Amino acid sequence: ETVTIATMQKYPNPVNPSVVGVDVLDRYIDPSRNLHSHRLLSTEWGLPSIVKSLIGQEHSVTDLVEKAIELKSNNISFTNMVSVDERLVYKLHPQDPEKTILTQEAIITVKGVSLSSYLEGLTASMISSNASKDREAMEWIIYKLNAEIQELTASARGNIRMQMASAAFAEM
Repeated sequence: ETVTIATMQKYPNPVNPSVVGVDVLDRYIDPSRNLHSHRLLSTEWGLPSIVKSLIGQEHSVTDLVEKAIELKSNNISFTNMVSVDERLVYKLHPQDPEKTILTQEAIITVKGVSLSSYLEGLTASMISSNASKDREAMEWIIYKLNAEIQELTASARGNIRMQMASAAFAEM
């Protein structure tokens, strides 16, 4: 559950700041009770200015029964030069339900651009670098979520104590 919540709140984050904006285009629950989400991602990359800003889209399906989430993303701008199709799957570890397994793959297609092997290599290098940043980002978000839960719990306990004290005072 925590990993699913973290994937929905992953952007923006300080570990991997390339995604600078997220817009939810559609979200629904299908008859099998799977949560589907379609988001638009605005990104800023350290690439040459012609492809510095990319718009991407992400489709995710969260299977609440299997406790798995699959995210498929691709760029929708500059597809005439570079296409990146990425797939991430988070699922419970089969022997340890306290752990999550992440499978990540990407397909890079460079079209009609001189130095295409250079651009393909640069893109692959960025994806590889961002894969480790993605894990760090997820850990940062999960830490942040846990801290928020602890803060809310402490606040709720404090409010209950205040109410009990007020009730005891009122009875006097």
